Amino acid sequence: MPVIIGDAPLSRHDVVQVARFDAEVVLSPAALERIDAARAVIDGLAADVRPHYGISTGFGALANTAIAPADRTRLQQSLIRSHAASSGEPVEREVVRGLMLLRLQTLATGRTGIRRATAELYAAMLNAGITPVVGEYGSLGCSGDLAPLSHVALTAMGEGIVQVDRPGAEPGTSEAVTMDAATALAEAGLAPVVLAEKEGLALVNGTDGMLAMLCLALADLDRLLDTADLAAAMSVEGLLGTDAPFAADLMALRPHAGQATSAAQIAALLRGSAIVASHKGPEDTRVQDAYSLRCAPQVHGTARDTAAHAEGVAEVELASAIDNPVVMPDGRVVSNGNFHGAPIAAVLDFLAISIADVASMSERRSDRFLDPSRSFGLPPFLADDPGVDSGLMIAQYTQAGIVSELKRLAVPASVDSIPSSAMQEDHVSMGWGAARKLRRAIDGLERVLAIEVMTAARGIELRAEPPGERTGRAIALLRQHVPGIGPDRFLARDIEATRLHVWNGAVLLAAGLTDRMRSWGADGDEAFRAGRTTAATDTDTNDEGDR
Repeated sequence: MPVIIGDAPLSRHDVVQVARFDAEVVLSPAALERIDAARAVIDGLAADVRPHYGISTGFGALANTAIAPADRTRLQQSLIRSHAASSGEPVEREVVRGLMLLRLQTLATGRTGIRRATAELYAAMLNAGITPVVGEYGSLGCSGDLAPLSHVALTAMGEGIVQVDRPGAEPGTSEAVTMDAATALAEAGLAPVVLAEKEGLALVNGTDGMLAMLCLALADLDRLLDTADLAAAMSVEGLLGTDAPFAADLMALRPHAGQATSAAQIAALLRGSAIVASHKGPEDTRVQDAYSLRCAPQVHGTARDTAAHAEGVAEVELASAIDNPVVMPDGRVVSNGNFHGAPIAAVLDFLAISIADVASMSERRSDRFLDPSRSFGLPPFLADDPGVDSGLMIAQYTQAGIVSELKRLAVPASVDSIPSSAMQEDHVSMGWGAARKLRRAIDGLERVLAIEVMTAARGIELRAEPPGERTGRAIALLRQHVPGIGPDRFLARDIEATRLHVWNGAVLLAAGLTDRMRSWGADGDEAFRAGRTTAATDTDTNDEGDR
């Protein structure tokens, strides 16, 4: 189903469909009419003897420099070439596609003065799968994501480097081929544009990169926060915890929405668990569980509420038209500060803090399984033959290393500012940097939760009683690729296989946690795995690895 641009603000779902699943985009007739009307205003100002910023003047600190008509095309080209100054490893394809889509959405508002042909070329590049190569560094989160957006504009000019997907050696696979932009456009039957007055500014003045990464992060967190609840429920079972603290009437005493959601989900996953029921009698002398078990809804719920706040910010941004200057409905062309990334940067940092907290609690639950003084009868490190075997000892090291990095990534980027452009841009948001570290944080959370799921599954299987139906199905799914208790084996392979089950939503499907997960799959597919088909690798259950 194509995503229509120009009739209504894009949704986060739209962004994910185009960025991650290559949904087709179509500019609506109304959008094209608005684009034409705004362009007529710019053409009129271009003929005016008075200078107008970005139309007949230089940019930034050079705003007072008048540009002769004969030099204005060169001005726009020079802007893009000089600003396409990113460096570092290429950012992910889905991020670049997301920022291209969001820039196109702003162009469709009729507030930028772009020409119809330029907007249509952006849509065509998305539909042709032409993805500019954008380095990781080059945006300060103010005056737009300048370097990343400039690389896209450079591609539209027929310059720079891009990646294009080609069929892979195996059926149903693809591989990215790097080539120059002119070749990619020609192969797709597209002609580059020669930028006219104001167009260079219109293509680079936006917070589209950081907003794209926020939308993608929120989709991933819907999956991972549900996974955190599943992992916590499995740990409660495996560590002989109680489900009593998750009761709805207790949650009502502190009615945070996210806390209630997580508590209800954990309680539902534990319903009917023979392990939980096995120690509810008077012979159990424990008064209460450790915080990492008992307080899981409070920590997971805080992350949910933080994500909900971020969703509200994203929705406002998706309904915004960000450029400088902007073409107003009454024909005025006005300089403004809406390109400042502060609103997005702040919530990107908030999310990184919550992720670190969720991961830290997950690691603490995993660690309890490995310590016989706290695991209530489980063997040290869940080893098959403690002393000869080390079990999951070093899996916790891996978790700890990731959690330590997540705490560093939780340090806010948005409180930093390095002035630029000869002090014209004297306060910036660093929102792009906040978004980049958030993506790394999400990857880390996914790995930490995967190790907890793997650890809890082994702990549960060492108990005499069976788990609840839903957690049991998750363990059964895991056992298709990851063996349970036994002699030490090549553990990194098991961790990765478990991570893939978390990444593709398989463990959530098995446990019946499908609502939020399926909402972020490819349109028309029933499972989240559609479009994300990396398969877990089977491992030899008799392989003892390289001990």
